[in-house]
Amino acid sequence: MLVTLKNILDKANKGGYAVGAFNINNMEILQAVMSAAVKKKSPVIISTSEGAIEYAGLDYLRAMAGVAAKSKVPVCLHLDHGRNMSMIQECINNGWTSVMFDGSHFPYDENVKLTKKVVAMARKRGVSVEAELGTIGGAEEKIVSRHIVYTEPDAALSFVKETKVDALAIAIGTSHGAYKFQGESKLDIGRLKVIKELVKIPLVLHGASGVPAYVVQKAVNYGAKLGHPEGVSDEQIKRAIKNGINKINTDTDLRLSFTSAIREILTTKPEVFDPRKLLGPARNMMQKVVEHRMDVFGSVNKA
Repeated sequence: MLVTLKNILDKANKGGYAVGAFNINNMEILQAVMSAAVKKKSPVIISTSEGAIEYAGLDYLRAMAGVAAKSKVPVCLHLDHGRNMSMIQECINNGWTSVMFDGSHFPYDENVKLTKKVVAMARKRGVSVEAELGTIGGAEEKIVSRHIVYTEPDAALSFVKETKVDALAIAIGTSHGAYKFQGESKLDIGRLKVIKELVKIPLVLHGASGVPAYVVQKAVNYGAKLGHPEGVSDEQIKRAIKNGINKINTDTDLRLSFTSAIREILTTKPEVFDPRKLLGPARNMMQKVVEHRMDVFGSVNKA
């Protein structure tokens, strides 16, 4: 069933768990995410970036989400890192139940002004709004930042009061992409605690993929040149959830899983040319990763 982000995250906030937002680009990724959600009886956020919409097409993604919505678990169709106002409006008008406006690259006052505009647009259709204050590092699709600008607690309180958003993405040390840290992950949990005490609403962690070592190793074994990718540890994720995070974005883990499985088939079975025999194992690998994320997030049996 298709529901709003507010519907899913208000329950997570009250219950002390987090719900995964998984970026999709095609049918196999969506199938992997939904199969995991149904198996784990977990609510799920299907996340589409502006890049994914440009790649797959708004109509295709909407149609696929319609199929996903027939499942018995709560499903939110969410626009991730929306910056293009026209695309945000298109999503609002075409069945997305949640949009994120990313004004984190603007000065505070401009971020507030534009976020309020998106909230007004979304409220007319009963659509939830996520916004971002502070800037996480790294690069993913069109979102690039060289530096982390940590979210200030007092600014977060003012921002939420002024904009009336349903969820707030904050910067506490995570980073987009596969190369988040040098060494072990470390999040500013103290800062998170203070922000949560002030704003109360569901908080969001972007750039929080786990980058599983076994997935990376498989990809490397079959020819990938990945350098030294590092993700956020399960322990750090659980601490973040315990202290107020209710939505966690995952994209890099899916990409790595997809790639590692396809590389294995291409290497070990060079005679294969049926796309189903390439994409099927990739789908299964992604589902395994999504199931693990749901276990870590605590969303299992919360549907």
